[in-house]
Amino acid sequence: MKYIMLIYQGPAIERQNALPEEDRKQVYADYQGINETPGVTPMPPMGLPENATTVRVEGGKTLTTDGPFVGMKESVGGLFILEAENLDAAIEVAARVPAARYGGAVEIRPSQVYW
Repeated sequence: MKYIMLIYQGPAIERQNALPEEDRKQVYADYQGINETPGVTPMPPMGLPENATTVRVEGGKTLTTDGPFVGMKESVGGLFILEAENLDAAIEVAARVPAARYGGAVEIRPSQVYW
């Protein structure tokens, strides 16, 4: 089954940036290790939330807002797709994501095709 793995940064970015250089290098190595995990399809890194543009359509008119979608409590810092046997296997990979241990979280969603 394919799972979409959404990485929510929360305070993880600030906590990771405050780490000693050697520990920050380990965080980068951990992300690289996840990208090299069999079954993982990495996505390119996302830009910062403050550089986002949010698009809505109301009454047939396209509206844009600078910044991330305001309804979100935490910013999405990245995502990847994981091909795994089951949810337990996906949880094991999600637990390796550095953001999850530095105050962020990883949301796991089964991939669904509607068309």
